[in-house]
Amino acid sequence: MSEPIATNSGKNKVFDAEQQLIALHKISVILSRSLNMEETLQQMLSCLDELAGMQFGMVTLYNEGRQGMLVQALHGATPEVIRDASRIKYRINEGILGAVQTKGETQVIAKVSQDPRFLDRLSLYDYDLPLICVPLGNSSYRAGVLAAQPMSADLSELARKTRFLEMVANLILQTLRLSNTVQKEKQLLQDRNDSLQPTAKKSDSFASMIGSTPAMREIFETIGQIAKFDTTVLIRGESGTGKELIAGAIAYRSPRANAPFIKLNCAALPDNLLESELFGHEKGAFTGAVKTRKGRFELADGGTLFLDEIGEISAGFQAKLLRVLQEGEFERVGGQETIKVDVRIITATNKPLEQEVRNGNFREDLYYRLNVMPIQLPPLRERLDDLPDLARFIVLKFAKVQNRILKISDGAIRLLMGHNWPGNIRELENCIERASIMSESGLIDRDVVMINQSTISAFGAGQQGYSVDVSAVTVGASDNDDLDDRQRVISALEQSGWVQAKAARLLGMSPRQIAYRIQTMNIHVRRI
Repeated sequence: MSEPIATNSGKNKVFDAEQQLIALHKISVILSRSLNMEETLQQMLSCLDELAGMQFGMVTLYNEGRQGMLVQALHGATPEVIRDASRIKYRINEGILGAVQTKGETQVIAKVSQDPRFLDRLSLYDYDLPLICVPLGNSSYRAGVLAAQPMSADLSELARKTRFLEMVANLILQTLRLSNTVQKEKQLLQDRNDSLQPTAKKSDSFASMIGSTPAMREIFETIGQIAKFDTTVLIRGESGTGKELIAGAIAYRSPRANAPFIKLNCAALPDNLLESELFGHEKGAFTGAVKTRKGRFELADGGTLFLDEIGEISAGFQAKLLRVLQEGEFERVGGQETIKVDVRIITATNKPLEQEVRNGNFREDLYYRLNVMPIQLPPLRERLDDLPDLARFIVLKFAKVQNRILKISDGAIRLLMGHNWPGNIRELENCIERASIMSESGLIDRDVVMINQSTISAFGAGQQGYSVDVSAVTVGASDNDDLDDRQRVISALEQSGWVQAKAARLLGMSPRQIAYRIQTMNIHVRRI
């Protein structure tokens, strides 16, 4: 709010240097108080009237989009005139205001009625009095025009008030520039924030999916296509293949990208808790329901709901889920009110749903409701060409988590390539995390890579523990030119079951020589 004006001396006294200083100080305070230009300029024009005897003050600002000047503030007029003024556009080179804007020079009309350039669009000014129009800017930057009418026709006062109004215009110009700078910075921050939001989301989904094999390229193309539409998606694939990442990529590339993306693992909850999680519950619906709680469907309204492990839900709950998928409505547990939602559904499973339908474990109508747009993810063993890029990406991820520099050697990657990865990418992540912990230097080499052999069917069901998959390494220790000296020693140790004497014989060394190399090359000797 503006401060009250305590004097009207500008109307009754000669506008001397003291009065100019008082008025300039007051105006500078007003202009520095707020960057809300409409309100600030209005207060400034009121001050011009009260302290400087300059009535009917008006500020017009150039609008590039409208290719002309629009009235930003007007003082001394009725609300109707002010409303009409806001609709008027002053064209460049049109009238006295257009001339001032074009030339960038102050124009003074000694008597309004004698200047044909005065258009009188507002029917506001006194025809027997002067009019002063001052440009806001210079030859390189012209923001608009400040116009006001002195209350006296005294020519000796006119020159003094013209100089005063030019000083005020300079103060206005500085405020406008500051306001424009702040607005641009705000817009820049907003644009940056808007651009970062999807980037941050994509970094957790689409950007985290690594793959250049034909199967993965086809999946990426499919994601880009189906993300545009609200069709239901069923993501299929073995455990650990990245089904949740696919769901996130679809959600964050869709028109619902800025709406909620809600996830739920259906296998983690029994039916009664699953119903409460998805549909919510009313206060007192069951023991422990101390307050009303929204379910995942309500939370995802307008956005996307991802239901993982959909093949694990019971036959009884399948009927309840089918209703909300078909009708888009449900009731909270213990409630009577029917709630309607607009949710895109993405589901995932590692079960063969067709076989589940034939066995009577999964409703056929629900299967067809979910299987509108299926995406089949290949297991890691079928896309081993992607493993080097995946491994390096995972190493970088753990480097950030552990806040240190981590690298993986080509030898370690070759070792990883020899495994069949029944646990897919999740197993690969676990393996690399273990190796990163075991690597004191930050280099993940073959000697710190430990693969969980208990998960490999080729080794028998009863074997436990961690070891290097020696069966995957068939490269001779002494005749492979691709291996450096350290890798030769490690390869020989692996093929000999980490028995140093046997490894020495493979390399044509003595036990003392290989022991020396193990020590100097900082090779971690595995105990099996």
